[in-house]
Amino acid sequence: MDGSATDSQLIEITSGPPPTTIANVLTLMQRIDDLLPNGDGLKWFNLLYMKVTQQVGCSPPPGGWEDSAWLTRLDVVFAQFYLTAILNWLNNPANVTSSWRALFEARFRPGIERIQFALAGMNAHINHDLALALLQTDTELNLIPGKTSPEHDDFEHVNGILEAVLPQALEFLATGILGDLAQDTGKIGRLLAIWNVRAARDLAWDFADHLRSLTGIARNSALIAQDQVTGAFGRSLLAAV
Repeated sequence: MDGSATDSQLIEITSGPPPTTIANVLTLMQRIDDLLPNGDGLKWFNLLYMKVTQQVGCSPPPGGWEDSAWLTRLDVVFAQFYLTAILNWLNNPANVTSSWRALFEARFRPGIERIQFALAGMNAHINHDLALALLQTDTELNLIPGKTSPEHDDFEHVNGILEAVLPQALEFLATGILGDLAQDTGKIGRLLAIWNVRAARDLAWDFADHLRSLTGIARNSALIAQDQVTGAFGRSLLAAV
């Protein structure tokens, strides 16, 4: 399938009705995974995202989530930022943030390993999108959760799941793809040493709190600066390690 045909189908997938449940999100991710060829770097972020979303869904705390409605809505809103980024890139690349452009511009570039594409996508999605998804979710549910709130407890539990799952998922991407050669698993530790998922998510929570206090030019300036840093870091993840 040529790139234009693949992208036409990507537009169809990402421009449909927005997901309302985690099951909807996973269905869309599966459609994207089925569509994209192994030579498309977006496939590897999408697959990683799908795997960690599945794992979070089946790993609640022993007593259950403290605010499952908030967490579910956050997951859905967060995923929509990803789907929107794809759609924007395919329809009007000039409007795509530097954070996501780093990955999209490198989709078919040779010499980049699957785990690098996957982490560059995680970098864009968490460092750029998560704070905005938190703000949207909190606004929808009329909440301003603090560091001692049930919502923050759930957020931190997800951090723990991701810390445990991410190395395993990256190893699968490096070595477990049928029909593709195994790649350098030594890069996993080096990449995770410079991009820590818990630290990134905690910074996103703090950045969301910071944005609540800003309006107008100050808010736009903060978002632009954060996007530029995230984009530069994404490009470093896609460089040789």
